[in-house]
Amino acid sequence: MHVAHLALTDFRSYDAVDLGLEPGVTAFVGPNGQGKTNLVEALGYVASHSSHRVATDGPLVRQGAARAIVRSVVVRDDRRALIELEINPGRANRARLNRSPVSRPRDVVGMLRTVLFAPEDLAMVKGDPGERRRYLDDLLVARAPRFAGVRADYDRVLKQRGALLRVAAQSRRGRSGRRAESDAAFAAAGAGDPLSTLEVWDTHLAKFGAELLAARLGLIEELRPLVASAYASLAPTSAPAVLDYRGTLPEDGPEETAGEDLEGRIRAALLDVRATELERGVTLVGPHRDDLFLGLGELPARGYASHGESWSFALALRLAAYDLLRSDGGDPVLILDDVFAELDSQRRRRLAEIVAPAEQVLITAAVAADVPAELIGARFDVTEGSVARVR
Repeated sequence: MHVAHLALTDFRSYDAVDLGLEPGVTAFVGPNGQGKTNLVEALGYVASHSSHRVATDGPLVRQGAARAIVRSVVVRDDRRALIELEINPGRANRARLNRSPVSRPRDVVGMLRTVLFAPEDLAMVKGDPGERRRYLDDLLVARAPRFAGVRADYDRVLKQRGALLRVAAQSRRGRSGRRAESDAAFAAAGAGDPLSTLEVWDTHLAKFGAELLAARLGLIEELRPLVASAYASLAPTSAPAVLDYRGTLPEDGPEETAGEDLEGRIRAALLDVRATELERGVTLVGPHRDDLFLGLGELPARGYASHGESWSFALALRLAAYDLLRSDGGDPVLILDDVFAELDSQRRRRLAEIVAPAEQVLITAAVAADVPAELIGARFDVTEGSVARVR
């Protein structure tokens, strides 16, 4: 798999840019703040419909423009596909495949698969659990796009159930709360009593939550040896990398047990914490509160790993994702966004050796010297919003 063409209209700093790309290594070189990352961010958005830099679509649209358009031609097994995304902050985004509209933008998820390395990846090791949950769920969607729907369904149920719980908590405290929120919660429940259908939402939450949880647990089993191997190659003198899932279900049995009734366990756990949820007004059980534990030997990486070890762990997580996607069939596009400047010479060389065989590698760098010799290929200079091929 590789990207043969990228065109942007009103995306980030670009009013218009049109690039032809090719397999192998391509480097975008230029001073910071000139738009290098915007180019690879656009490709990451085509792959996942999200940005590795911001949580909402608004910043992706050039200031003063109403919308942004990203077009990419993806080649896979000698078949070409034109993917077009129209980004409309505050409104529904639109997508076209080979110039034909699709019913939902997420229907084109999976047409392009990328693995993106970026300075923001340190948050997977040093940041909050949400960063690690996003890593798992994004990888699930990349491997099986249907999980985009599962995740969306879970988030929808979680939001509606949370609205009911907030209304119930306000009522128990003797406050009516905001009328608009109460009305919305009652409408979602389809009843005047916010608790009358809470069990229905429990059932939905358990159904989608169990599907997401089972997929995460299976994914971690596949990731463990790959992360350990990648980390050992990047930091051979460090303690071994360890992955474990830290869930919110009671530890009355291993969550990894084959055939475990996760849906039933989630429903039971929700009943156990019902009184506390009604008091606090939040959902306390489910995949949205779980965490991926990252360890170095017996110690948690967060708080104990050095800066170099944290970087190596983050890179190992991305390399493991690349290996999994490649084992599913076809190399994903590798994107290295300003990564080499953050690494010492030893880790820089090892990473370059690992990724060099990929079908397509896209690199951003402030100076050409940051690109290792093993990854010399095509080059574009990026200056003040212009992108020019260096011949």
